[in-house]
Amino acid sequence: MNLKQNYFRPEVTEMAGYVPGEQPKIPNILKLNTNENPYSPSPLVAAMLRNYDIDLLRRYPDPRADELCAAAARLHGFTREEVIAGNGSDDILTMIFRCFTDKERGMSYLYPSYSLYQSLADIQGCPVTRIPLNPETFELPDNLLEQARGSNLLIITRPNAPTGKSYPHEVMNEICARFDGIVVFDEAYVDFSMDSCLDLAKEFDNVLVTRTLSKSYSLAGLRLGFAYGSRKLIGGMYKVKDSYNVDRLAQLIGATAIADQAWMRNNVKMIRATRTRMIEELRQMDFKVVDSETNFVLASPPDGDAKKFFDALRGEAIIVRYFPEPPTTQYIRITVGTDEEIDRLLDFTANYLGVKRKQ
Repeated sequence: MNLKQNYFRPEVTEMAGYVPGEQPKIPNILKLNTNENPYSPSPLVAAMLRNYDIDLLRRYPDPRADELCAAAARLHGFTREEVIAGNGSDDILTMIFRCFTDKERGMSYLYPSYSLYQSLADIQGCPVTRIPLNPETFELPDNLLEQARGSNLLIITRPNAPTGKSYPHEVMNEICARFDGIVVFDEAYVDFSMDSCLDLAKEFDNVLVTRTLSKSYSLAGLRLGFAYGSRKLIGGMYKVKDSYNVDRLAQLIGATAIADQAWMRNNVKMIRATRTRMIEELRQMDFKVVDSETNFVLASPPDGDAKKFFDALRGEAIIVRYFPEPPTTQYIRITVGTDEEIDRLLDFTANYLGVKRKQ
């Protein structure tokens, strides 16, 4: 074998690759960096697992995940053929890029937002247009559609990560009506928000909405996501999905979790309340905080030195996320934990700044 020979496609050789959020192994850690839910999944899931017949694992799962997709469809008023399941919404996004991008068919996405989009585009070798958000307010640019012109795929992360902001529904409606391509709304955090764009997936044939059970359903370790859209779009995605992309246990756990809406909604209610309190206290300590409709908060310390604050937190085993590239260099992203966890963060922050908490 000639080790000097490069057997990779040029696109793979040149790409940087996606870097997932850190999963640190630190004693007494307070992990607030990857937007995991601090509360447990539905107790119905635990009960189902205790009684699960492991002999069933000898068999392959349903390749179409019909019962799971039917449950996800009923939840939001879609038909079974308007939903597809994936191994997390990352798998769903991979299908979307396989379907709608190549060397001639480009894509556009907001910046900053989920960095996986760029990696998936690099794999496809497709042209990419990054549409910058306002660097001060993180609002959409007025000429978004002009910048996205010529792309076959436009991804809008709503609410946005890492900023936490959402965008007016009427603006999203206008984008769907005017964009000559596929519009994808990545709604990973939508259950913590005020509204959704699922209605646009019902109204427009060129719209897909992606969802995940990682955040609001407390199932990040399961890896389960969905896409909603017209029968034509979803049917095309089935052509490119991996054969058994959702395992047997994930299908059953997902359907069980979806059935317990009251549990999920109560967890969301608690996270929203803690989010509001954390934002208020950080602002009392002169942080610049972006209004959030997610389970995390983007905040800049009074002196704007986010890296210094990030390192200080890490020294106390409090792990948050820092994004070193503009326009987020002055911010850290903090996952909303339990009240006790956020009190630990706020206590340290007050000591760090030499101020007293105003509770």
